[in-house]
Amino acid sequence: QVQLVESGGGLVQAGGSLRLSCAASGTISRINSMGWYRQAPGKQRELVATITSGGTTIYADSVKGRFTISGDSAKTMVYLQMNSLKPEDTAVYYCNAIRDTIYNTRQPYWGQGTQVTVSS
Repeated sequence: QVQLVESGGGLVQAGGSLRLSCAASGTISRINSMGWYRQAPGKQRELVATITSGGTTIYADSVKGRFTISGDSAKTMVYLQMNSLKPEDTAVYYCNAIRDTIYNTRQPYWGQGTQVTVSS
């Protein structure tokens, strides 16, 4: 099992910045990638950014150039630096980890979520 705990959410004015952190613990070996998703009220959960164990990053088009994902080599922490925040970035942000299993499948794990609210 992998446990994920997010921190760093809060209320910020449009144009401001926040940094989210996610701490992974438990059986962190074989974690293939970690990332951030978000879910706004009435909307589906969507990908924000991911980073693989090799350092490859993927971003949603809506956050490219504004958000930066990073992690440590030990795969115990992942961060999301969010700059130039917009009201439409308001959502609950969830940390995600994908772990390879011994059955050659991929098991997702989720944190409890942290609220980000951007006021106009």
